[in-house]
Amino acid sequence: MPLLTASLLALVTSVFSQSPSSDVRKIDADRSRGFSYPYYLYVPTTSDVPVGRHLLVLPNNTGKGNDDLTVHEANVKRRIAQVPLAFGKLNVPAIMPVFPRPMADWKIYTHALDRDSLTTEKAEYARFDLQLGAMIDDARQRLAKEKIDTDKRVLIYGFSAAGMFANRFAFLHPDRVLAAAVGSPGGWPIAPAAKFNGKDLRYPIGIADLEAVAGRKVEAKKLKDVRFLVFLGDRDDNDSVVFGDGYEPEDKDLIFELFGKSPVDRWEVSKKLYSDAKLNAEFKMYPGIGHTLTPGIINDVNSFFESAMK
Repeated sequence: MPLLTASLLALVTSVFSQSPSSDVRKIDADRSRGFSYPYYLYVPTTSDVPVGRHLLVLPNNTGKGNDDLTVHEANVKRRIAQVPLAFGKLNVPAIMPVFPRPMADWKIYTHALDRDSLTTEKAEYARFDLQLGAMIDDARQRLAKEKIDTDKRVLIYGFSAAGMFANRFAFLHPDRVLAAAVGSPGGWPIAPAAKFNGKDLRYPIGIADLEAVAGRKVEAKKLKDVRFLVFLGDRDDNDSVVFGDGYEPEDKDLIFELFGKSPVDRWEVSKKLYSDAKLNAEFKMYPGIGHTLTPGIINDVNSFFESAMK
């Protein structure tokens, strides 16, 4: 799902008056700095307003697998150009990685940061969470050279597969995230629990074996410092749980058994799990909305980030 659908661009423009001027740059891959793929850096250049101190991170999501990296890069270039329209009012720099999503190895759902992408032995698809962290560090250093100081803790936003990535990245690296806006995350936001009704919740259902697959335990105290906005339309039936690239069959069966057979069915129990874990999480359901974004939703995400930055 794109950052904004083409049909929404005019509507969003009407909601957010004039977007600030900006500078978009491609940063080439640099293995010596920890990232094997390029990323794009957006910097607002309005001269009379200081640039905000928080970096906005936008995981890429092409919407389908393709073994040609130029396909994914073309998608990123279109989406980064929409940042001034969608998030210009925040007046913060933003980055978007150009991560591949393979077709030949289609079960490695890299754009969702699935289980396979953490456990694969194929170096070209492994640990995009760590590569994204390296890109964040690189972008902050580049901005610092331009006298734009940014906080270590970022804002991260994603919708659909990118929402899954944003949600899971925050759990893996809570020390790096100030606020995460998670839209329609594949039918199930990761549960902040290792068990439910006596059943183990392995990654990405929950956190039971996070240390085994990612080499680190959940830092519960730091996770409580992350602000979450999790949102879904009440007509959204886009469910990655039922597909083999998003979840293994045994994961699907367990989710169906414990939490329900549709994203909307699972909503209340997911909300309760975040509440029981005492996370700073707001769950918002939009009536009459399917698997799409609206200007009102984008406005809510902006307001959420503005509140988090205060």
